[in-house]
Amino acid sequence: MPEIARPGQERFVAPLAETPLEETGTVDTSAPPEGQWKEAWKQLRGNWIFWISAVLLLFILIVCLFPGLFTDINPRAADLSRSKEGPQSGHPFGFDAQGYDVYSRVIHGARASVTVGILTTLFVTFVGLLTGAFAGFYGKWTDMLISRIADVFFAIPLILGAIVLLSALNNVWSGRGYWGGVIAVVLVLAVFGWPQMTRIARGAVLEVKNLEFIDAARAIGSNKWSNLRRHVIPNALAPVIVTATVSLGVYIVAEATLSFLGIGLPASVVSWGNDIAAAQSEVRSGRNLHVLFFPAGALAVTVLSFMLLGDAVRDALDPKAKKS
Repeated sequence: MPEIARPGQERFVAPLAETPLEETGTVDTSAPPEGQWKEAWKQLRGNWIFWISAVLLLFILIVCLFPGLFTDINPRAADLSRSKEGPQSGHPFGFDAQGYDVYSRVIHGARASVTVGILTTLFVTFVGLLTGAFAGFYGKWTDMLISRIADVFFAIPLILGAIVLLSALNNVWSGRGYWGGVIAVVLVLAVFGWPQMTRIARGAVLEVKNLEFIDAARAIGSNKWSNLRRHVIPNALAPVIVTATVSLGVYIVAEATLSFLGIGLPASVVSWGNDIAAAQSEVRSGRNLHVLFFPAGALAVTVLSFMLLGDAVRDALDPKAKKS
């Protein structure tokens, strides 16, 4: 029985000649697939947070490498006749209690603080990635040994452990100078910082080592060491890089905290932490707060830049975290 079209239900089909099919999209099957890092770079390029943090960090890096571009005043040149003077022409941040130019010390203090953060992050990332990769990939007694050692150090708070170890180190190595002070703080922070990176790397390796391409590499004759070095570690780097980026800011704050307490970098080293510690008397009196504000502000902007960069990198390398 033919279907009866009711009013308003009429159907119209245009002739095929009037609606030619057009190609709406093409896929170049000959092009190689985009890798994880290329896709991540695409995500980063479209993230305004990444560009803001990158510009700030580039500026901070230039300040650390070439402080002479921004000031020609010696940060160790004290003029007691100008003690506690406010901002003025040629000295935009004023002077501290010892007559040091605050602007010059903020510029030159960036190098020590950022150097400690970068070196500590590199050391922690190397040790944590190595131990975490071996623990996750080989398992059994290797995993048990590394995990238990990491648990011992992980149970000790970073700042508390660094205070105790640096206090003991100051008794046997007091006059250690600039680089000696930097190396001492880096080693102490690294001793208590690597377990977190080990856990991150171990979890990433456990996830990667059971994927199909690892089985395929093993099937064509690749041994365990080659699989770990060529396939597992490169594909487990994403969460490690994200953690390292965020941790860099944490270690800069840790150095400033230790220097503020008087057990970090030697007092002769120009750093933001030492300048903040020297400004304690001004905070108590409530006067000349610019002496504290400028080094503390530089520290805050630097740490914020690394935190923003870490968030942008995390969103690019881990889309699941962004959705959740």
